[in-house]
Amino acid sequence: MEIISLYFPVLSIASIFFYYLLEHKYRVFFLTLLSCGFIASFSFNLLVYLLIYSLINYYIGIFISQKQYKRSLFRIGVVINLLQITILKYTNFTINPLILLLNLDLDITKLSDFIVPVGISFFTLQGIGYLVNIYMGWEEPEKSFINFLQYIIFFPKFISGPIERSNHFLPQLKVNQLFNEQQVAEGLKIAFFGFFKKIVIANQLGVLVNGVYNNISSFNGLDLWIIVFLQPLYLYFDFSGYTDIAIGLAKTYGIELLPNFNRPLLSENITTFWRRMHMSLSFWFNDYLFKQISFRYRKWGIYASVFAVFVTFTLFGIWHGSGLNFMILGFMQALAINYEFFSKRIRLSIFSKIPNYFRTWVGRLFTYSFFGLSLILFFAPNMNVASTFISRLFIFDYNGSLLDPSYALLTALICLLLFMILEIINNDFKSLYTMISNFWTKHRFLRVALIYFLLLLIMSSLTGEVSFIYQMF
Repeated sequence: MEIISLYFPVLSIASIFFYYLLEHKYRVFFLTLLSCGFIASFSFNLLVYLLIYSLINYYIGIFISQKQYKRSLFRIGVVINLLQITILKYTNFTINPLILLLNLDLDITKLSDFIVPVGISFFTLQGIGYLVNIYMGWEEPEKSFINFLQYIIFFPKFISGPIERSNHFLPQLKVNQLFNEQQVAEGLKIAFFGFFKKIVIANQLGVLVNGVYNNISSFNGLDLWIIVFLQPLYLYFDFSGYTDIAIGLAKTYGIELLPNFNRPLLSENITTFWRRMHMSLSFWFNDYLFKQISFRYRKWGIYASVFAVFVTFTLFGIWHGSGLNFMILGFMQALAINYEFFSKRIRLSIFSKIPNYFRTWVGRLFTYSFFGLSLILFFAPNMNVASTFISRLFIFDYNGSLLDPSYALLTALICLLLFMILEIINNDFKSLYTMISNFWTKHRFLRVALIYFLLLLIMSSLTGEVSFIYQMF
Protein backbone atom coordinates (compact mmCIF):
# COMPACT_ATOMS: atom_id res chain seq x y z
CA MET A 1 0.00 0.00 0.00
CA GLU A 2 1.36 3.41 -0.93
CA ILE A 3 1.48 5.83 1.99
CA ILE A 4 0.77 8.72 -0.39
CA SER A 5 -2.74 7.63 -1.29
CA LEU A 6 -6.27 8.16 -0.04
CA TYR A 7 -6.45 4.66 1.42
CA PHE A 8 -3.54 4.93 3.84
CA PRO A 9 -4.68 7.98 5.88
CA VAL A 10 -8.31 6.82 5.93
CA LEU A 11 -7.40 3.33 7.17
CA SER A 12 -4.86 4.76 9.62
CA ILE A 13 -7.41 7.11 11.19
CA ALA A 14 -9.94 4.29 11.45
CA SER A 15 -7.33 2.08 13.12
CA ILE A 16 -6.69 4.71 15.82
CA PHE A 17 -10.22 4.53 17.17
CA PHE A 18 -10.30 0.73 17.00
CA TYR A 19 -6.91 0.64 18.79
CA TYR A 20 -8.25 2.50 21.83
CA LEU A 21 -11.37 0.34 21.98
CA LEU A 22 -9.18 -2.70 22.60
CA GLU A 23 -7.86 -3.77 25.98
CA HIS A 24 -4.20 -2.96 26.49
CA LYS A 25 -3.08 -6.61 26.21
CA TYR A 26 -4.46 -6.85 22.65
CA ARG A 27 -3.14 -3.56 21.28
CA VAL A 28 0.38 -4.65 20.34
CA PHE A 29 -1.07 -7.67 18.57
CA PHE A 30 -3.43 -5.35 16.67
CA LEU A 31 -0.57 -3.05 15.62
CA THR A 32 1.43 -6.09 14.58
CA LEU A 33 -1.42 -7.27 12.35
CA LEU A 34 -1.60 -3.80 10.79
CA SER A 35 2.16 -3.81 10.23
CA CYS A 36 2.07 -7.30 8.70
CA GLY A 37 -0.73 -6.26 6.34
CA PHE A 38 1.15 -3.11 5.37
CA ILE A 39 4.35 -5.04 4.57
CA ALA A 40 2.46 -7.82 2.76
CA SER A 41 1.00 -5.14 0.47
CA PHE A 42 4.55 -4.62 -0.82
CA SER A 43 5.57 -8.27 -0.82
CA PHE A 44 4.23 -11.31 1.00
CA ASN A 45 7.69 -12.89 0.64
CA LEU A 46 9.17 -9.90 2.47
CA LEU A 47 6.74 -10.45 5.35
CA VAL A 48 7.74 -14.13 5.64
CA TYR A 49 11.40 -13.11 5.48
CA LEU A 50 10.91 -10.54 8.25
CA LEU A 51 9.23 -13.09 10.50
CA ILE A 52 12.25 -15.37 10.11
CA TYR A 53 14.68 -12.46 10.53
CA SER A 54 12.93 -11.32 13.70
CA LEU A 55 12.85 -14.85 15.15
CA ILE A 56 16.60 -15.23 14.64
CA ASN A 57 17.45 -11.92 16.30
CA TYR A 58 14.93 -12.51 19.08
CA TYR A 59 16.41 -15.86 20.10
CA ILE A 60 20.02 -14.74 19.70
CA GLY A 61 19.22 -11.84 22.05
CA ILE A 62 17.80 -14.27 24.62
CA PHE A 63 20.76 -16.66 24.35
CA ILE A 64 23.32 -13.82 24.59
CA SER A 65 21.89 -12.80 27.98
CA GLN A 66 22.51 -16.32 29.33
CA LYS A 67 26.27 -15.62 29.45
CA GLN A 68 27.38 -18.95 27.96
CA TYR A 69 29.12 -18.41 24.60
CA LYS A 70 28.04 -14.77 24.88
CA ARG A 71 30.71 -13.27 22.61
CA SER A 72 30.44 -16.01 19.97
CA LEU A 73 26.65 -15.71 19.81
CA PHE A 74 26.88 -11.94 19.54
CA ARG A 75 29.34 -12.19 16.67
CA ILE A 76 27.18 -14.77 14.91
CA GLY A 77 24.19 -12.45 15.27
CA VAL A 78 26.03 -9.47 13.81
CA VAL A 79 27.44 -11.59 10.95
CA ILE A 80 23.94 -12.89 10.11
CA ASN A 81 22.60 -9.32 10.00
CA LEU A 82 25.47 -8.09 7.83
CA LEU A 83 25.37 -11.14 5.58
CA GLN A 84 21.65 -10.84 4.81
CA ILE A 85 21.88 -7.14 3.92
CA THR A 86 24.98 -7.82 1.82
CA ILE A 87 23.19 -10.54 -0.15
CA LEU A 88 19.96 -8.60 -0.62
CA LYS A 89 21.36 -5.11 -1.19
CA TYR A 90 25.08 -5.16 -1.99
CA THR A 91 25.38 -8.16 -4.31
CA ASN A 92 26.55 -6.10 -7.29
CA PHE A 93 29.11 -4.33 -5.12
CA THR A 94 30.56 -7.27 -3.17
CA ILE A 95 29.46 -10.74 -4.28
CA ASN A 96 29.10 -10.46 -8.07
CA PRO A 97 32.77 -9.44 -8.62
CA LEU A 98 33.83 -12.56 -6.69
CA ILE A 99 31.44 -14.73 -8.73
CA LEU A 100 32.87 -13.32 -11.96
CA LEU A 101 36.41 -13.88 -10.70
CA LEU A 102 35.64 -17.53 -9.94
CA ASN A 103 33.76 -17.87 -13.25
CA LEU A 104 30.67 -19.30 -11.56
CA ASP A 105 27.23 -19.43 -13.16
CA LEU A 106 25.23 -17.81 -10.33
CA ASP A 107 22.84 -14.87 -10.14
CA ILE A 108 22.21 -14.00 -6.50
CA THR A 109 20.45 -10.75 -7.44
CA LYS A 110 17.30 -12.83 -8.08
CA LEU A 111 16.94 -13.19 -4.29
CA SER A 112 16.31 -9.46 -3.90
CA ASP A 113 13.74 -9.60 -6.71
CA PHE A 114 12.02 -12.47 -4.92
CA ILE A 115 11.98 -10.90 -1.44
CA VAL A 116 11.73 -7.17 -2.39
CA PRO A 117 13.80 -5.93 0.57
CA VAL A 118 12.01 -2.63 1.25
CA GLY A 119 13.42 -0.87 4.34
CA ILE A 120 16.21 -3.42 4.80
CA SER A 121 18.85 -0.83 5.75
CA PHE A 122 16.60 0.45 8.53
CA PHE A 123 15.52 -2.81 10.14
CA THR A 124 19.05 -4.25 9.89
CA LEU A 125 20.47 -1.41 11.98
CA GLN A 126 17.65 -1.93 14.48
CA GLY A 127 18.49 -5.63 14.68
CA ILE A 128 22.22 -4.98 15.19
CA GLY A 129 21.55 -2.21 17.70
CA TYR A 130 19.35 -4.53 19.75
CA LEU A 131 22.04 -7.23 19.89
CA VAL A 132 24.69 -4.68 20.87
CA ASN A 133 22.49 -3.38 23.69
CA ILE A 134 21.96 -6.91 25.02
CA TYR A 135 25.64 -7.82 24.69
CA MET A 136 26.81 -4.63 26.45
CA GLY A 137 24.25 -5.06 29.22
CA TRP A 138 22.45 -1.81 28.34
CA GLU A 139 19.08 -3.56 28.35
CA GLU A 140 17.48 -6.91 29.08
CA PRO A 141 16.31 -9.09 26.18
CA GLU A 142 12.65 -8.73 25.22
CA LYS A 143 10.65 -11.71 26.46
CA SER A 144 7.65 -11.20 24.16
CA PHE A 145 8.25 -12.11 20.54
CA ILE A 146 5.22 -10.05 19.43
CA ASN A 147 6.71 -6.97 21.08
CA PHE A 148 10.08 -7.59 19.44
CA LEU A 149 8.46 -8.19 16.05
CA GLN A 150 6.58 -4.92 16.45
CA TYR A 151 9.90 -3.15 17.15
CA ILE A 152 11.22 -4.42 13.82
CA ILE A 153 8.15 -3.96 11.60
CA PHE A 154 6.08 -1.11 13.17
CA PHE A 155 4.47 0.18 9.98
CA PRO A 156 4.69 4.00 10.38
CA LYS A 157 8.49 3.86 10.54
CA PHE A 158 9.12 0.73 8.48
CA ILE A 159 9.90 2.22 5.06
CA SER A 160 12.16 5.14 5.98
CA GLY A 161 12.63 5.28 9.74
CA PRO A 162 13.33 6.92 12.11
CA ILE A 163 15.74 4.18 13.17
CA GLU A 164 14.44 3.29 16.62
CA ARG A 165 16.49 2.12 19.60
CA SER A 166 15.06 -0.98 21.23
CA ASN A 167 15.54 0.44 24.75
CA HIS A 168 13.48 3.47 23.68
CA PHE A 169 10.73 1.74 21.70
CA LEU A 170 10.04 -1.53 23.54
CA PRO A 171 9.25 -0.09 27.01
CA GLN A 172 6.53 2.08 25.44
CA LEU A 173 4.63 -1.03 24.30
CA LYS A 174 4.19 -2.06 27.91
CA VAL A 175 2.50 1.20 28.98
CA ASN A 176 -1.30 1.20 29.06
CA GLN A 177 -2.07 4.33 27.06
CA LEU A 178 -5.43 5.94 27.74
CA PHE A 179 -7.17 7.77 24.94
CA ASN A 180 -5.91 11.34 24.95
CA GLU A 181 -7.79 13.60 22.56
CA GLN A 182 -5.09 16.27 22.59
CA GLN A 183 -2.34 13.73 21.89
CA VAL A 184 -4.25 12.16 18.99
CA ALA A 185 -5.05 15.60 17.54
CA GLU A 186 -1.38 16.64 17.82
CA GLY A 187 -0.25 13.43 16.13
CA LEU A 188 -2.71 13.87 13.26
CA LYS A 189 -1.57 17.48 12.83
CA ILE A 190 2.08 16.44 12.57
CA ALA A 191 1.19 13.69 10.07
CA PHE A 192 -0.98 16.11 8.07
CA PHE A 193 1.87 18.57 7.61
CA GLY A 194 4.10 15.63 6.67
CA PHE A 195 1.69 14.73 3.88
CA PHE A 196 1.64 18.37 2.79
CA LYS A 197 5.46 18.60 2.68
CA LYS A 198 5.67 15.41 0.65
CA ILE A 199 2.77 15.87 -1.78
CA VAL A 200 2.67 19.60 -2.42
CA ILE A 201 6.38 20.44 -2.16
CA ALA A 202 8.66 17.40 -2.49
CA ASN A 203 6.74 15.70 -5.31
CA GLN A 204 7.00 18.78 -7.52
CA LEU A 205 10.69 19.24 -6.79
CA GLY A 206 11.17 15.54 -7.48
CA VAL A 207 9.74 15.88 -10.99
CA LEU A 208 12.30 18.60 -11.68
CA VAL A 209 15.34 16.95 -10.06
CA ASN A 210 14.70 13.42 -11.34
CA GLY A 211 13.91 14.74 -14.81
CA VAL A 212 17.36 16.28 -15.04
CA TYR A 213 19.20 13.15 -13.84
CA ASN A 214 17.20 11.00 -16.27
CA ASN A 215 18.31 13.12 -19.23
CA ILE A 216 21.49 14.83 -18.09
CA SER A 217 22.83 15.55 -21.57
CA SER A 218 19.95 17.94 -22.29
CA PHE A 219 20.91 20.37 -19.52
CA ASN A 220 23.81 22.75 -19.07
CA GLY A 221 25.27 25.34 -16.74
CA LEU A 222 22.48 27.36 -15.12
CA ASP A 223 20.01 24.44 -15.29
CA LEU A 224 22.34 22.23 -13.29
CA TRP A 225 23.25 24.93 -10.76
CA ILE A 226 19.54 25.40 -10.08
CA ILE A 227 19.31 21.65 -9.42
CA VAL A 228 22.35 21.78 -7.12
CA PHE A 229 20.57 24.33 -4.93
CA LEU A 230 17.15 22.67 -5.14
CA GLN A 231 18.12 19.06 -4.41
CA PRO A 232 18.89 19.60 -0.67
CA LEU A 233 15.40 21.08 -0.33
CA TYR A 234 13.90 18.16 -2.27
CA LEU A 235 15.65 15.62 -0.04
CA TYR A 236 14.75 17.52 3.12
CA PHE A 237 11.05 18.01 2.40
CA ASP A 238 10.64 14.47 1.06
CA PHE A 239 12.39 12.76 3.95
CA SER A 240 11.18 15.05 6.75
CA GLY A 241 7.68 14.71 5.28
CA TYR A 242 7.84 10.94 5.76
CA THR A 243 9.32 11.39 9.24
CA ASP A 244 6.47 13.70 10.22
CA ILE A 245 3.93 11.15 8.98
CA ALA A 246 5.66 8.36 10.94
CA ILE A 247 6.11 10.39 14.14
CA GLY A 248 2.61 11.84 13.96
CA LEU A 249 0.86 8.55 13.31
CA ALA A 250 2.88 6.76 16.03
CA LYS A 251 1.95 9.53 18.45
CA THR A 252 -1.75 8.83 17.91
CA TYR A 253 -1.09 5.31 19.26
CA GLY A 254 0.76 6.77 22.26
CA ILE A 255 4.21 5.87 20.89
CA GLU A 256 6.96 8.49 20.68
CA LEU A 257 9.46 7.87 17.90
CA LEU A 258 12.96 9.34 17.90
CA PRO A 259 13.37 12.76 16.24
CA ASN A 260 15.05 12.81 12.84
CA PHE A 261 15.46 16.47 11.89
CA ASN A 262 16.25 19.71 13.71
CA ARG A 263 16.32 22.40 10.99
CA PRO A 264 19.49 20.96 9.38
CA LEU A 265 19.54 23.37 6.43
CA LEU A 266 20.26 26.19 8.89
CA SER A 267 23.46 24.53 10.13
CA GLU A 268 26.61 26.66 10.09
CA ASN A 269 29.02 23.78 9.41
CA ILE A 270 28.98 20.14 8.30
CA THR A 271 29.70 18.84 11.80
CA THR A 272 26.56 20.51 13.14
CA PHE A 273 24.64 19.57 10.00
CA TRP A 274 25.04 15.84 10.68
CA ARG A 275 23.85 16.32 14.24
CA ARG A 276 20.62 17.82 12.89
CA MET A 277 20.06 15.83 9.67
CA HIS A 278 18.78 12.23 9.70
CA MET A 279 19.52 12.29 13.42
CA SER A 280 18.44 8.72 14.18
CA LEU A 281 20.95 7.39 11.64
CA SER A 282 23.74 9.84 12.57
CA PHE A 283 23.41 9.06 16.28
CA TRP A 284 23.27 5.31 15.57
CA PHE A 285 26.58 5.46 13.69
CA ASN A 286 28.03 7.74 16.36
CA ASP A 287 27.10 5.44 19.27
CA TYR A 288 27.64 2.02 17.73
CA LEU A 289 30.55 2.70 15.37
CA PHE A 290 32.41 5.99 15.88
CA LYS A 291 32.72 5.74 19.66
CA GLN A 292 33.72 2.07 19.50
CA ILE A 293 36.46 2.70 16.91
CA SER A 294 37.73 5.79 18.77
CA PHE A 295 37.94 3.82 22.02
CA ARG A 296 39.62 0.82 20.43
CA TYR A 297 42.37 2.95 18.85
CA ARG A 298 42.62 5.49 21.68
CA LYS A 299 46.39 4.98 21.84
CA TRP A 300 46.60 6.92 18.59
CA GLY A 301 45.44 10.02 20.41
CA ILE A 302 43.62 12.56 18.29
CA TYR A 303 44.16 10.49 15.15
CA ALA A 304 41.92 7.76 16.54
CA SER A 305 39.00 10.16 16.11
CA VAL A 306 40.21 11.17 12.64
CA PHE A 307 40.36 7.54 11.57
CA ALA A 308 36.99 6.81 13.20
CA VAL A 309 35.35 9.70 11.31
CA PHE A 310 36.61 8.40 7.95
CA VAL A 311 35.53 4.82 8.64
CA THR A 312 32.15 5.90 10.06
CA PHE A 313 31.18 8.23 7.24
CA THR A 314 32.50 5.98 4.48
CA LEU A 315 30.24 3.23 5.85
CA PHE A 316 27.55 5.89 6.32
CA GLY A 317 27.75 6.52 2.58
CA ILE A 318 27.75 2.83 1.70
CA TRP A 319 24.66 2.36 3.90
CA HIS A 320 22.82 4.53 1.38
CA GLY A 321 23.82 2.50 -1.65
CA SER A 322 26.28 0.05 -3.15
CA GLY A 323 27.85 2.26 -5.80
CA LEU A 324 31.23 3.97 -5.71
CA ASN A 325 29.38 7.29 -5.73
CA PHE A 326 27.91 6.59 -2.27
CA MET A 327 31.31 5.65 -0.89
CA ILE A 328 32.80 8.92 -2.18
CA LEU A 329 29.79 10.80 -0.81
CA GLY A 330 30.52 9.48 2.69
CA PHE A 331 34.26 10.12 2.32
CA MET A 332 33.52 13.75 1.38
CA GLN A 333 31.52 14.28 4.57
CA ALA A 334 34.38 12.81 6.64
CA LEU A 335 36.88 15.05 4.86
CA ALA A 336 34.78 18.13 5.60
CA ILE A 337 34.30 17.21 9.28
CA ASN A 338 38.02 16.58 9.82
CA TYR A 339 38.87 19.81 8.00
CA GLU A 340 36.50 21.72 10.29
CA PHE A 341 38.09 20.11 13.35
CA PHE A 342 41.69 20.94 12.44
CA SER A 343 40.94 24.42 11.08
CA LYS A 344 38.60 25.48 13.88
CA ARG A 345 41.11 27.76 15.65
CA ILE A 346 42.16 29.49 12.43
CA ARG A 347 38.58 29.96 11.28
CA LEU A 348 37.55 31.40 14.64
CA SER A 349 40.44 33.84 14.47
CA ILE A 350 39.47 34.99 10.98
CA PHE A 351 35.70 35.14 11.43
CA SER A 352 35.79 36.71 14.91
CA LYS A 353 36.21 40.07 13.19
CA ILE A 354 32.95 39.61 11.25
CA PRO A 355 29.54 40.48 12.81
CA ASN A 356 27.87 37.41 14.32
CA TYR A 357 24.78 37.30 12.16
CA PHE A 358 26.77 37.80 8.95
CA ARG A 359 29.19 35.06 10.03
CA THR A 360 26.26 32.75 10.72
CA TRP A 361 24.82 33.18 7.24
CA VAL A 362 28.19 32.79 5.54
CA GLY A 363 28.60 29.48 7.37
CA ARG A 364 25.10 28.41 6.39
CA LEU A 365 25.68 29.30 2.75
CA PHE A 366 28.95 27.34 2.56
CA THR A 367 27.43 24.35 4.37
CA TYR A 368 24.34 24.32 2.15
CA SER A 369 26.44 24.67 -1.02
CA PHE A 370 28.78 21.85 -0.01
CA PHE A 371 25.85 19.56 0.78
CA GLY A 372 24.08 20.49 -2.46
CA LEU A 373 27.17 19.66 -4.53
CA SER A 374 27.80 16.41 -2.65
CA LEU A 375 24.20 15.33 -3.35
CA ILE A 376 25.15 14.97 -7.01
CA LEU A 377 26.68 11.68 -5.88
CA PHE A 378 23.47 10.80 -4.02
CA PHE A 379 21.00 11.38 -6.84
CA ALA A 380 23.20 10.21 -9.73
CA PRO A 381 22.58 6.50 -10.45
CA ASN A 382 26.31 5.93 -11.05
CA MET A 383 29.66 7.68 -11.32
CA ASN A 384 29.30 8.22 -15.06
CA VAL A 385 26.17 10.32 -14.59
CA ALA A 386 27.75 12.13 -11.63
CA SER A 387 30.88 13.02 -13.61
CA THR A 388 28.75 14.15 -16.57
CA PHE A 389 26.69 16.36 -14.27
CA ILE A 390 29.82 17.95 -12.77
CA SER A 391 31.47 18.48 -16.15
CA ARG A 392 28.38 20.23 -17.53
CA LEU A 393 28.11 22.62 -14.58
CA PHE A 394 30.48 24.96 -16.37
CA ILE A 395 28.90 24.80 -19.82
CA PHE A 396 26.66 27.87 -19.99
CA ASP A 397 24.41 27.43 -22.99
CA TYR A 398 21.09 28.10 -21.29
CA ASN A 399 17.92 27.26 -23.23
CA GLY A 400 15.35 28.47 -20.67
CA SER A 401 13.99 24.99 -19.88
CA LEU A 402 14.01 25.30 -16.09
CA LEU A 403 12.79 28.87 -15.88
CA ASP A 404 9.38 28.02 -17.28
CA PRO A 405 7.86 26.30 -14.22
CA SER A 406 4.37 24.88 -14.00
CA TYR A 407 1.66 26.17 -11.68
CA ALA A 408 2.23 23.18 -9.37
CA LEU A 409 5.96 23.91 -9.16
CA LEU A 410 5.36 27.61 -8.47
CA THR A 411 2.94 26.63 -5.69
CA ALA A 412 5.55 24.25 -4.27
CA LEU A 413 8.26 26.92 -4.32
CA ILE A 414 6.02 29.45 -2.56
CA CYS A 415 5.07 26.92 0.14
CA LEU A 416 8.72 25.90 0.46
CA LEU A 417 9.74 29.52 0.95
CA LEU A 418 7.11 30.03 3.64
CA PHE A 419 8.20 26.85 5.47
CA MET A 420 11.85 27.93 5.41
CA ILE A 421 11.03 31.46 6.60
CA LEU A 422 9.14 29.94 9.53
CA GLU A 423 12.12 27.69 10.32
CA ILE A 424 14.46 30.70 10.26
CA ILE A 425 12.16 32.63 12.61
CA ASN A 426 11.93 29.61 14.93
CA ASN A 427 15.71 29.18 14.90
CA ASP A 428 16.88 32.80 15.03
CA PHE A 429 14.02 34.89 16.42
CA LYS A 430 12.50 32.93 19.29
CA SER A 431 10.46 35.81 20.70
CA LEU A 432 8.89 36.55 17.31
CA TYR A 433 8.13 32.85 16.84
CA THR A 434 6.44 32.78 20.27
CA MET A 435 4.30 35.78 19.29
CA ILE A 436 3.25 34.08 16.05
CA SER A 437 2.46 30.84 17.92
CA ASN A 438 0.36 32.68 20.50
CA PHE A 439 -1.53 34.54 17.78
CA TRP A 440 -2.10 31.26 15.94
CA THR A 441 -3.37 29.54 19.08
CA LYS A 442 -5.91 32.28 19.81
CA HIS A 443 -7.51 32.35 16.36
CA ARG A 444 -9.19 29.01 15.73
CA PHE A 445 -10.93 30.25 12.58
CA LEU A 446 -7.57 30.94 10.90
CA ARG A 447 -6.30 27.48 11.84
CA VAL A 448 -9.37 25.75 10.39
CA ALA A 449 -9.27 27.88 7.24
CA LEU A 450 -5.57 27.07 6.69
CA ILE A 451 -6.14 23.35 7.21
CA TYR A 452 -8.91 23.33 4.59
CA PHE A 453 -6.75 25.34 2.19
CA LEU A 454 -3.76 22.99 2.62
CA LEU A 455 -6.06 19.98 2.25
CA LEU A 456 -7.27 21.44 -1.04
CA LEU A 457 -3.69 21.82 -2.21
CA ILE A 458 -2.92 18.22 -1.19
CA MET A 459 -5.94 16.84 -3.04
CA SER A 460 -5.09 18.81 -6.17
CA SER A 461 -1.45 17.64 -6.08
CA LEU A 462 -2.00 13.86 -5.79
CA THR A 463 -0.11 13.16 -9.00
CA GLY A 464 3.45 12.44 -10.05
CA GLU A 465 6.08 10.91 -7.79
CA VAL A 466 4.63 8.66 -5.06
CA SER A 467 7.46 6.81 -3.32
CA PHE A 468 9.81 8.44 -0.84
CA ILE A 469 13.52 8.86 -1.65
CA TYR A 470 14.59 6.79 1.35
CA GLN A 471 12.15 4.01 0.47
CA MET A 472 14.87 2.51 -1.73
CA PHE A 473 17.04 2.02 1.35
